[in-house]
Amino acid sequence: MATRQAGLGPVEIRPLRTLEEFQSTLRLQSEIWGFDEADLVAPRLFGVFDRIGGSCLGAYLGGEMVGFSLAFAAFKPAGQRYWHSHMVGVESRLHGQGVGYQIKLRQREEALAAGLDLIEWTFDPLQARNAYFNIEKLGVDVQAYLPDFYGITSSDLHGALPTDRLVAAWNLRSPRAVACLEDRPRPRAESAERIEIPARISDVPRERAAEIQARVRGSFQAAFASGFEVSRFQRTATGGVYHLRA
Repeated sequence: MATRQAGLGPVEIRPLRTLEEFQSTLRLQSEIWGFDEADLVAPRLFGVFDRIGGSCLGAYLGGEMVGFSLAFAAFKPAGQRYWHSHMVGVESRLHGQGVGYQIKLRQREEALAAGLDLIEWTFDPLQARNAYFNIEKLGVDVQAYLPDFYGITSSDLHGALPTDRLVAAWNLRSPRAVACLEDRPRPRAESAERIEIPARISDVPRERAAEIQARVRGSFQAAFASGFEVSRFQRTATGGVYHLRA
């Protein structure tokens, strides 16, 4: 699938199948997340996940890989099959150009073709751009808060903080997801609870960032324990606001 983005040539989104293609993701993993060798996903694992029913996609611009995604097959305790989308990344120079969105749309197409209705992943609750993308562009349901899910990593994006994560459940046929994908109007961001975050936690001094993370963690855990769910995400001049309601 090739699409043309504003200001770019045609961007091709296609499955990754060969070891050489899998190895091309190493450069992007290092550039996008700043991982050292210990945190890189080995190319051979891409092949394993692809073979056991997952999805490996590459985004190409001018013949060069500029983004990729990796999802693997999973199932719920009750037996529901789904994909866990472990990684989606795009070169920073192409942020805001729609490449990541096209990767996710292709991932959705492949999941539906495989008979799946659900893709899940985790995301940093303190990254406003990702929160907006997931909640407002894709229409995910936010289901859980996981404290320090991956442990401390080598990525500068994580700011040497515990890797707290929200769980995004992309119910592919849900009214919320379909409304977002069709760019239909949604209800105003009215809420019983609000959780504010900065734009990028990695830009905040370490001590202050730890205080913000502790506040956000406590707020989400208390809200979820009280039966609240995330309804909208609003971008602001300084970051963003999660809106939650019962």
